[in-house]
Amino acid sequence: MLFNSYEYIILFLPITFALYFVLNRMGLNLAARAWLVIASLFFYSWWNIAYLPLILTSITTNYLVGISLSRSQGKSLRRGLLFLGVAFNLLLLGYYKYADFFISNINSLAGTNIGLLQVVLPLGISFFTFTQIAYLVDAYQGKAREYSIVNYALFVTFFPHLLAEPILHHKEMMPQFEDPDRSRINYEMIARGLFLFFLGLFKKVIIADNFAVWANLGFDQMPTLTLLEAWMTSLSYTMQLYFDFSAYTDMAIGAALLFNIQLPINFFSPYKAVNIQDFWRRWHMTLGRFFRDYVYIPLGGNRRGNQRTYRNLLITFILVGLWHGAGWNFIFWGFMHGAALLVHRIWRNFKFKLHPLLGWFITFNYVNLGWVFFRATSWADAIKVVKGMLGLNGVILPPSLHGLMDSLTAYGVSFDALPWGIDTGVITAALLGGILLCVAAPNSIELKDRFRGSWASAVLTAALALAGILSLTKITEFLYFNF
Repeated sequence: MLFNSYEYIILFLPITFALYFVLNRMGLNLAARAWLVIASLFFYSWWNIAYLPLILTSITTNYLVGISLSRSQGKSLRRGLLFLGVAFNLLLLGYYKYADFFISNINSLAGTNIGLLQVVLPLGISFFTFTQIAYLVDAYQGKAREYSIVNYALFVTFFPHLLAEPILHHKEMMPQFEDPDRSRINYEMIARGLFLFFLGLFKKVIIADNFAVWANLGFDQMPTLTLLEAWMTSLSYTMQLYFDFSAYTDMAIGAALLFNIQLPINFFSPYKAVNIQDFWRRWHMTLGRFFRDYVYIPLGGNRRGNQRTYRNLLITFILVGLWHGAGWNFIFWGFMHGAALLVHRIWRNFKFKLHPLLGWFITFNYVNLGWVFFRATSWADAIKVVKGMLGLNGVILPPSLHGLMDSLTAYGVSFDALPWGIDTGVITAALLGGILLCVAAPNSIELKDRFRGSWASAVLTAALALAGILSLTKITEFLYFNF
């Protein structure tokens, strides 16, 4: 079930909300949490009920390992349990997400003809797997303990975060469900939650899905791209991904607020970043936290000299890339960001400084270039866009500029309408408007924190809801569902 669907907005969310608080009002707090588990599993099964046993097996196994870690005393035994629990999760993720990738690479290298398994990637497996790995490590370190199967299942399956972030820690969420004050309806939280939810819906269906049309056209349909077409293609995807991921985050946090639950911030104006480190402090924040705490720091972090630090950065971000998808384009994208962080660290060690505006310009364009490899379905598609961005396939400008730039014809520039069937001015205005929103406007979390109940706020929320719901003519998945 998708957040941006009639079934979710009109039926699932209101029914789940109403029954949860009715049960709490009757003093049946455990039953209320059990209801949320049932509703969340129904939400997950809506996509494909065949994968319900998978998530139930994952939950049960990790719950039993977590209990064993909490109760066991021997150090070697606890290490063995942690190893088995983490191995179980990684093998599960590896089979469903990477098996065919590895088989195809073995076939290419060894000249074999091993048949692909054609495994369909279950929705959310990357997220609920990492959430549970984090829980097991926290249980091993004595930071988390859960003996109730209902509570543990709710921690994993709570539907706002189940399919695509944020990656949670047990201590962040379960104490909130145990707080008796949060079992009662809070109208201020509901107002903020609805505002954030419908703001996210507006971003998804009005902004992100329209940028998707141009991104898909350039990446998937055009055989070659000239300079202007290539930049419109790459920037359209950069805007699509921003508003799509931002929309999901808003809708997840907004839906959780209806239940008096505050999910961690996962997205905080990443395109305002003035360097690549700043970008990763703002983008996909809980994933960055996971890799920092459970990969980068265990590798040694920055504690063993510069060379080890550089190695650890590259390893961590190559794994970040691989986590996003089973493809060399994702691995290369991760390498690009690891290498950029390495250069940034060297630059900082020499105490060089850039003007913030120049730093932003370099960072934004580097991130935009990286998204080309992130989006492309093949190396050929990525190279097609990059060649166009470099002007290697020619430069065609709109006819309206002919009079102003006629002298450029001597350098091979031509003036003609784009074959896209869309006015260049429309795309340019949309891209400039999107970039302006990303870098100059307050983000959703800031707007939520400033939100105050008033007639003006109610009208704004209603307008966002109406615009979003009336635009649900074509239901599209969020991009991060693919990861």
